[in-house]
Amino acid sequence: MNKNIAIITGASSGIGRAFLEEISKEHGAYGCVPFEEIWAVARHVEKIVETKALLGDERIVPVKADVSSGEDMNMIADRLASEKPQVGLLINCAGMGVKGLVGEHPSKALEDTINVNCTSLAKLTRLCLPYMISQKTLWTADNSPRIINIASSAGFLPQPGFAAYAASKAFVISFSRALHYELSACNIVVTAVCPGPVRTDFQRRATGGVQSEFTGFRKHVVADPVKLVKAAIKASRKGKQILVYGFSQKALHVCSKIFPTSWILSIEKNMMPASSVAFKAEEEGKDLNAGPVPETMNTEETKQDENGGN
Repeated sequence: MNKNIAIITGASSGIGRAFLEEISKEHGAYGCVPFEEIWAVARHVEKIVETKALLGDERIVPVKADVSSGEDMNMIADRLASEKPQVGLLINCAGMGVKGLVGEHPSKALEDTINVNCTSLAKLTRLCLPYMISQKTLWTADNSPRIINIASSAGFLPQPGFAAYAASKAFVISFSRALHYELSACNIVVTAVCPGPVRTDFQRRATGGVQSEFTGFRKHVVADPVKLVKAAIKASRKGKQILVYGFSQKALHVCSKIFPTSWILSIEKNMMPASSVAFKAEEEGKDLNAGPVPETMNTEETKQDENGGN
């Protein structure tokens, strides 16, 4: 009999680690629980090894992989093909973001944001689908596999000063909701989780170390990652296709449907700080990707655990 597994990306810290700790406690919530293995995916697995020792859960399997790397994704694909597990739960937490105007960052920052938040999430989901669908003829609504994708309320509207991140999270919401209906015939549930700011180290990384805490209105609506994770698991159990977490984010969601986007964007524009950065025009024969890369591009957690910002 093939082993039942859960897969969590971005599992080294923040929301991903909170999911790892909570899933380690789960017994009977999904069709494949209790899981025989929990694959915890991250670029650097030292923190996962520490979490495994702290929890005393031998089912946790650290998987060293950068989800934005084609080579590492092929490694995961080969491992799935070799072991042929039943994937009962896939949680896509890996992500990244950098704050600031588009012209303030190297173009690689945009590329990495899209690769990690969009391309890798979609690709890993596709890799796992055969191991969710084909091994049992009939799932019921109560015991079927689940997919949880960490999106953001930033995906409800364009965000000047956080353009690529907001756009990437809009992709996650749209992709997840469409997939939810595509898989409905198999009774497989896909839930997009849309929090606002979450108490992780995301803000410091997204601002290149300039800010470690949320400011302005956002500092009053910061969510606790453990409570968020519990709510996400509950929503997934109930078969919800989207969870908008927190009253303030629910209000934002409603406003995004009622008011013209141009009105909201004009308000956001007036709230943006003035930029002191002069955009550099491309020089012939010069690679614009060269030059200093923001701190966020060099940290393991930014790529492997994110989704704490809005």
